[in-house]
Amino acid sequence: MTKIYRFCAVLTALFLLIPSAVNGSDVTTSCANEPFNYYCKRNSEHKAPTLDPRFNFINDLGGYYVGDENEKVIYLTFDAGYENGNIERILDTLKAHGAKGAFFVLDNLIRRNTELVKRMANEGHLVCNHTARHKDMTKITDKAVFERELSDLSSYYTEMTGEGMAMYYRPPEGRFSEQNLKFANELGYKTVFWSFAYADWDNNKQPDPAKAKKLILDNTHNGMVVLLHPTSKTNADILDSVLTEWEGMGYRFGTLDELCG
Repeated sequence: MTKIYRFCAVLTALFLLIPSAVNGSDVTTSCANEPFNYYCKRNSEHKAPTLDPRFNFINDLGGYYVGDENEKVIYLTFDAGYENGNIERILDTLKAHGAKGAFFVLDNLIRRNTELVKRMANEGHLVCNHTARHKDMTKITDKAVFERELSDLSSYYTEMTGEGMAMYYRPPEGRFSEQNLKFANELGYKTVFWSFAYADWDNNKQPDPAKAKKLILDNTHNGMVVLLHPTSKTNADILDSVLTEWEGMGYRFGTLDELCG
């Protein structure tokens, strides 16, 4: 009886390790829900940065962080939660260069600055999903709750603008989990990270424009997906010069539809 008991105990333990369905919901392992803070390792050789091996599942779950390393193309992306005058300046600069970008927005920007968000779409930029309320999405393990964070924003965008929101998602603060990316992928979203970003978000501690421009240019590489905060005064001040430098280096500006197509 002791041997039979031990055998059954082993089978039970193995069964508990296998994902199964409970009340119609997928049971996920704690590993899939492990939270990560996205980053990529820079280099001084103008090459695409190295991705942390722990993040390799990004490539399998509809995620992107860099484009073709053999092509001189840059993808401009912006995380925009509110307007302080600098987003409008950024849009003016992009229009002057004929450059298209992707703006990952929150409902606050849509509500308070509807005409500005309409302008983004009207001028050929993609308006994308940064969630409605900028929550830590890694704390969400229920697919229905995850979906609601994205659908609340996209529905509100359509209600206010009459447009459909582009199906690209960026996790707030770069916080993500494998399960989050699975949810997004199943909902038809592409999750877009980046291959370059820098500390530009604190309006009370803006980087020196000359140093910021040098940092951006020193880290320029083929297929670059650059993340900028358009509320940054420094970014608004230097963007025209940076775009001009990139154009002089032979780069063109691609779209996420091209990157993720």
